[in-house]
Amino acid sequence: MTPSPAGLIITRCTVLTHDDQERIGFAEDAAIVVRDGVVDAVISSAEAEDLPATERLEARGQVAMPGLINCHTHAPMVTLRGVAEDLPTEEWFNDVVWPIESNLTEKDVELGARLACAEMIRGGVTCFADHYFAMDAVAAVVAECGIRAHLGEAFFSSQGPQGREKSAEFALRHRGGADGRITTALAPHAPYTVDDADLTATAELAREHGLPVHLHASENRDQADTSLARHGVTPIEVLQRTGILDTDVLIAHGTGILDRDLPVLAAATGRVAVASAPRGYLKFAWPTTTPVRALRDIGIPVGLATDGAASNNSLDVWESMALTSLIQKSTEGDPRWLTSRQSLHHATLQSARAVGLGDSIGSIAPGRRADIVLVDLAGPHTQPVHDLAATLVHSARSSDVRTTIVDGRILMRDRELLTLDVPAVVRELGERMPALLDRSHGRRIQDYDT
Repeated sequence: MTPSPAGLIITRCTVLTHDDQERIGFAEDAAIVVRDGVVDAVISSAEAEDLPATERLEARGQVAMPGLINCHTHAPMVTLRGVAEDLPTEEWFNDVVWPIESNLTEKDVELGARLACAEMIRGGVTCFADHYFAMDAVAAVVAECGIRAHLGEAFFSSQGPQGREKSAEFALRHRGGADGRITTALAPHAPYTVDDADLTATAELAREHGLPVHLHASENRDQADTSLARHGVTPIEVLQRTGILDTDVLIAHGTGILDRDLPVLAAATGRVAVASAPRGYLKFAWPTTTPVRALRDIGIPVGLATDGAASNNSLDVWESMALTSLIQKSTEGDPRWLTSRQSLHHATLQSARAVGLGDSIGSIAPGRRADIVLVDLAGPHTQPVHDLAATLVHSARSSDVRTTIVDGRILMRDRELLTLDVPAVVRELGERMPALLDRSHGRRIQDYDT
């Protein structure tokens, strides 16, 4: 009996694999068989020669990797790329970003999301966790362009109960959207902009509806110190006393996590993960970085992130992977940590777990969703290859991604985007910039005071 055709077969590639101990390995001259958006098998190219398929990709000389995951960003903020430069955090928020964001319209958010998705797809990102406003527009872009996303409608306590209610309504309405590619979260902004009552109510909503929570906490050491001085507890301890740590929670940044916070996080009854975006910490001259090693020692996954392009200037998760490895070596004073293989684990399985998708993406294996990128290592900057893991982390660039696939659908082929029209987006954004950037009204959506 002739087998039914696979939807897609990728042949002649080297496949990044995880063994039963989650160690990174590579299968040479391999083929990936995809059926109904799911990896059906990883076999030799010879075994795949006679298998029927609706579509075949010849990937000789390329590495097939699980798609990268941007575990914390504000995708529409690409519209503010380069607007607030060389400023400390407080001025960045109060003098530029939050006044501009008071002008935001849903159309600005939509166009920003389109440009961001194009940038991420071209950089090998197949899933992103977004925390912003007017998220209906972002969900619509995700559904249209084919990427995967974990979305939350951000809110402040200054909005009153309506902010929290809108976040919950969004999460419930869009959960499972875009043929299952959209997952959702409740999205309080941070303990310094959302009070204990709202955080407690958010935790109750999360438990009632089976929703995770995505928020900023202990972003930097100043926030931790200020919280201790004003309230006698750290931001992480605020999450504990309000019940947030009893939910599944994704904490953005955590560079201000203190030693006293580690047992609190270890004792959490929910699934806790942290997203680290190191480039922004360097730009803001924050004195510490995410304590990846200490978090690993208590079993908390750390996913890779970029934050928004207004602070990071790019949505390049590949760069985040390399910077995380280098900064961890420097911070720990140990060149043996973080190794290239450990970095690839952060970029794949740990990042998938951080956004609550550890059972469905993050590796190329039977039963996993077919979120795959093909990386071309033919360039002079990646040759010769003595250590493939090191080449991928420290030599390759996001621009070496040739093909990006989500759920078995090709979103970019040979660097050509197939689902987004970038020139049209750029033209329309350019027309809207004067109104968006106007700060003469003197308003801001919130005050940064930590």
